[in-house]
Amino acid sequence: MSYQALYRVWRPQRFEDVAGQEAVTKTLRNALSQGNTSHAYLFSGPRGTGKTSAAKIFAKAMNCPHSENGEPCNECDICESITLGNLNDVIEIDAASNNGVEEIRDIREKANYAPTQAEYKVYIIDEVHMLSIGAFNALLKTLEEPPANVVFILATTEPHKIPLTIISRTQRFDFRRISPQDIIRRMTYILNEKEVDYEEDALLAIAKAAEGGMRDALSILDQALSFSNGLITLEETLRITGSITQELLSDYVSAALVNDTEKGLALLHAILQEGKDANRLVDDTIMFCRDILIYSKTQEETVLKMSKVDEQFKQLSAEADPEKIYEIIRVMNQTHQEMRLSSHAEVYLEVATVRLTQPVMSKAAPVVSEGKGDGQELSIMKDKMQQMQKMIEQMQQGGQNQSAPKPAAQSRKPKKQQTFKVNKTQVFRILEKATKEDLVKLKDVWPDLIDYLPAGQKAIMKTSKPVAASPNGLVVTFDYDILCERAQNDSFLLDSIGDYLEKVIGHRAELCTVPSEQWLTVRQSFIQRMKNSTEESEDVSTEEESAPEEDKLVSEAIGLFGKEIVQIKE
Repeated sequence: MSYQALYRVWRPQRFEDVAGQEAVTKTLRNALSQGNTSHAYLFSGPRGTGKTSAAKIFAKAMNCPHSENGEPCNECDICESITLGNLNDVIEIDAASNNGVEEIRDIREKANYAPTQAEYKVYIIDEVHMLSIGAFNALLKTLEEPPANVVFILATTEPHKIPLTIISRTQRFDFRRISPQDIIRRMTYILNEKEVDYEEDALLAIAKAAEGGMRDALSILDQALSFSNGLITLEETLRITGSITQELLSDYVSAALVNDTEKGLALLHAILQEGKDANRLVDDTIMFCRDILIYSKTQEETVLKMSKVDEQFKQLSAEADPEKIYEIIRVMNQTHQEMRLSSHAEVYLEVATVRLTQPVMSKAAPVVSEGKGDGQELSIMKDKMQQMQKMIEQMQQGGQNQSAPKPAAQSRKPKKQQTFKVNKTQVFRILEKATKEDLVKLKDVWPDLIDYLPAGQKAIMKTSKPVAASPNGLVVTFDYDILCERAQNDSFLLDSIGDYLEKVIGHRAELCTVPSEQWLTVRQSFIQRMKNSTEESEDVSTEEESAPEEDKLVSEAIGLFGKEIVQIKE
């Protein structure tokens, strides 16, 4: 006989064998023992949580002549026939491949015939959400007026796709994700029955990778059995699942907590070079941080989803700043969304690691420590606020005295200014001739332009946003400085954008990049420059180029920014 997968061999045959669904199985057993069964049921929940297995057990228990307390005997001819799939009165249908009206009409016609061997005729329709609208309508009539001794069990992973008229005519049971403890308990029983040795940490790694699905867990366990030589080890299991050891996760999170960028990047590259999945790293980091938060408040090991409580984990939970852990979760969640739209996952992980390991992340710390009486940090914050207030007042006066506080302002933000320097001359040249019509035209074609680019350039331009455009130039913002620099220095990308614009709008355009966080400052500088130009005589030139005529300058400013922003002073 050919080899059978573990999830088929060890499929539950009694309600008590269904792991992690005690509320559902108890309700079904009570209904069977009390004779209060319905004509239609809806089993919904994630994949591999026991929906179809529970449906077959329910069908056996309804028709078993020797059932006790709602459990089938699994020894009579009826039970054995249902287990083997040979009983004509229990029909399993895959709605993914039988989703038409004709198939449901055939079921409706055959349902009118009495069962031949069993007491009840049971239809188990798997993935019922795949039925067409016409098929649902055909099924609705049968559910409204069901024939005698006919029971429908509908199973689905997406109940929101089922019409409410169908749901309202069924008894609904929601199957939840199976906890790691229940998965480990079931795998332990199977391995003991097969007399296979294992490491407990290996089973925990499998339970984490299964994400609440027993079928997935048994499939991974099957791979581990084939890969091992009589002993299932943690190292081999991690190789199969692509997961990361808890020790590496602890070191990575610790590097973020102590702002050690070099160590964080080194750990990231080591993890990726081992062939670990980038998405798995993000998911594991989020779940590990979740466990740190929960354990630091409850000190309960049973509430953890993926972590093992050892000395390193206890120390990390005791010393970790909750606000920093929240920030790690937020950044990793954002990175996960960005990675889904890009083929360069490593770049986003590097950016996320740098963000998490920068001291600038703790800027809110002085405000928190104010209530604790930290006078030194409060004094620093007050000085910084005063300097910012002075700078704002000087900017409002026309920028004439801006040179005085400038060194202090630059000393406060050295890191942001050193990463990417905006070419203001190029930006101002584009803004002087920019119009709303050109910007609207460019925004209309921008999504198509990004799709036109090759994969490498598309990944760079995914977060780009056009903010200004002239007949021969455009200004584009990016979320990260590193993407600004890459786009500005990529000659192939610039040529590709120019070629596309020439085909679509009839002319090429000079591309200028600006980080999103600097765009408002650059635009304000341009507005201030225009205001100063209108106050000077026509023969005064700026440092970069001669000023246009006043009327032309004013009209262009109003066309670009609107009358509310531009003020003309005599």
